[in-house]
Amino acid sequence: MSLAIVHTRAQLGVVAPAVTVETHMSPGLPALNLVGLPEAAVRESRERVRSAILNAGYEFPQRRITINLAPADLPKDGGRFDLAIAVGILAASGQIPTDNLHKVELLGELALSGDLRAVTGVLPAAVACKKAGRALLIPNENRQEARLVRELKVRVADRLLDVCAAFSGQKKLEAVEPQVEMPLHSIQRHDLSDVKGQVQAKRALEIAAAGGHNLLMSGVPGSGKSMLAARLPSLLPTLNEDERLEAAAIYSVAGLPVDNICQGVRPFRAPHHTASPAALVGGGSHPRPGEISLAHQGVLFLDEMPEFSRKVLEVMREPLETGQILISRASRQTEFPARFQLIGAMNPCPCGYAGDPSGRCRCTPDQVRRYQDKLSGPLLDRIDLFVNVAALPADTLLRLDGQPSESSAQVAERVSQALARQYERQGCRNNVLEAKQLDAICDLSDSSRDTLAGAASRFGLSARACHRVLKVARTIADLKGDVAVGRPAIMEALGFREGLSNGR
Repeated sequence: MSLAIVHTRAQLGVVAPAVTVETHMSPGLPALNLVGLPEAAVRESRERVRSAILNAGYEFPQRRITINLAPADLPKDGGRFDLAIAVGILAASGQIPTDNLHKVELLGELALSGDLRAVTGVLPAAVACKKAGRALLIPNENRQEARLVRELKVRVADRLLDVCAAFSGQKKLEAVEPQVEMPLHSIQRHDLSDVKGQVQAKRALEIAAAGGHNLLMSGVPGSGKSMLAARLPSLLPTLNEDERLEAAAIYSVAGLPVDNICQGVRPFRAPHHTASPAALVGGGSHPRPGEISLAHQGVLFLDEMPEFSRKVLEVMREPLETGQILISRASRQTEFPARFQLIGAMNPCPCGYAGDPSGRCRCTPDQVRRYQDKLSGPLLDRIDLFVNVAALPADTLLRLDGQPSESSAQVAERVSQALARQYERQGCRNNVLEAKQLDAICDLSDSSRDTLAGAASRFGLSARACHRVLKVARTIADLKGDVAVGRPAIMEALGFREGLSNGR
């Protein structure tokens, strides 16, 4: 047969559009023509495929070969099409049978020796492959990602020779078994019991975990802000199956390991303050996910938040509201999910010791104001909880050493119960509630409404800030198991906003 059709997948953000590799052979001078908008890495596959076929012990046809990557208007990049192109050439030249080609999709880059190398974006391709009703054949190195997709027949191989032997019926490729879950406590490295004291900060962390709220901690160096932030994932519930697929798909297209996500651990990203806007939101000529997308369904921790450039911080404003990021280029638009929980930490002044009892701070009021103004009002307006983390004296820490403290498991149990109430009531976490839903769900009494209205007038709270206070109060009530949002919940929620001035 002079024509062979092989199925594979391209990569476009977290989407894997279908690509058909059509290989045709005709008489004429030996040549290999690759069409269908192949970019440089795909065009170079001609040399990789030629060497791989020869080193696998097969003959490279000395005929005129035309390979079309359909659809023709979809740009193709990367080495992910190598295996499909090689199998198409061997099938069109009659060296392997074509009977089962329509039942399987192929992904994999070829080494010159004929070995299969891992590619990025296998998980989105596996999800799309399952919907198409085909099996998936991938390099052995990518097996961990494919294990997340249940009810999908996945086969793995190490060499092109093994793939050809499987199509010829001479060998059966290894099947990939679904993911087996491990207990979460065996994966988490940090526990809340490691943090001594800091009752108010721990309470803020619990509320943030229970409602998915954004949190900003301010305090002198060494007060425990980073320790607290690193322990937030231990309070959060494990990723469910849909959340794992979403989060792991982003890591897959970014070429990052998905092992922890496969076990249900929520992402925790902590970029350095020198990160650029593109590093945070993603970008490039072939758009790749940035830190806010890599933190999808998890936590984005910005330590030393005022040290980030103003431009970097401001790009987070839209994704904090919408939960997604759209990267536009002249040739294409790519959308990445970005439903993350922002946790920030900052010092109160440039030297870090404003308000410290030691009196070490030498910053002028103007310097303190300029430093704190690096965080804009619109950004702070999107933060739900603000807490001051005071440093504990050494003698107090020594007295607390050895005393029992609540573990992450104990707090996580309360968080889990609060989340269960939210999903049963409205089907989502409190942080994503719309204004119309808040009116129906909060059910404020007259005294609670008067308290909130008075605080809004006194502190100059914006409409968005009032809604965020209500969301936090709803979460506090859920932690207590209260049906209605009472005045104590409103007061506590307002207390966590006291550190934000000028209505922020």
